[in-house]
Amino acid sequence: MNYYLVGYMYSGKSTFGRRLAADRGMRFLDLDRAFEQRYHYTVSRFFSVFGEQAFRRLEAEVLRSTADLDGYVIACGGGTPCHSGNMDFILAHGTAIYLQMTVDQLTDRALRSRNPRPAMRGLDRDAIHTKIAAQLKEREPFYQKAPIVLDGMCPVF
Repeated sequence: MNYYLVGYMYSGKSTFGRRLAADRGMRFLDLDRAFEQRYHYTVSRFFSVFGEQAFRRLEAEVLRSTADLDGYVIACGGGTPCHSGNMDFILAHGTAIYLQMTVDQLTDRALRSRNPRPAMRGLDRDAIHTKIAAQLKEREPFYQKAPIVLDGMCPVF
């Protein structure tokens, strides 16, 4: 049995995932780190060099490589469930948990981040809020397919 954590960037998937894995005696896998180890590029560098379409194709391959794993908590990238039938894969191979947060909460976290994501660099609060709101509106239908929805500010499982 695997748990797949989904949600927007800054929702705490990696932090919560490590804690959940430790609490359950499971192993933790960050899908973005797995991508970086496999392809020897950071996600942001790969995006800038090869583009989103190439990234999404390879990201789906990394996700599908988890099919034979058991006993893992897997933190997915924010866009992972929204492409290439990935959410259907996730639901077929484990239990999806959506760490849900509001646009305001995500904006606050983005502004406080010591390592701002490339998509947010150089943007002021209003621009970050607008960007998050637009992307979250597109992604929410995928995230909501998760059978478990937790408050990302205080996830209890």
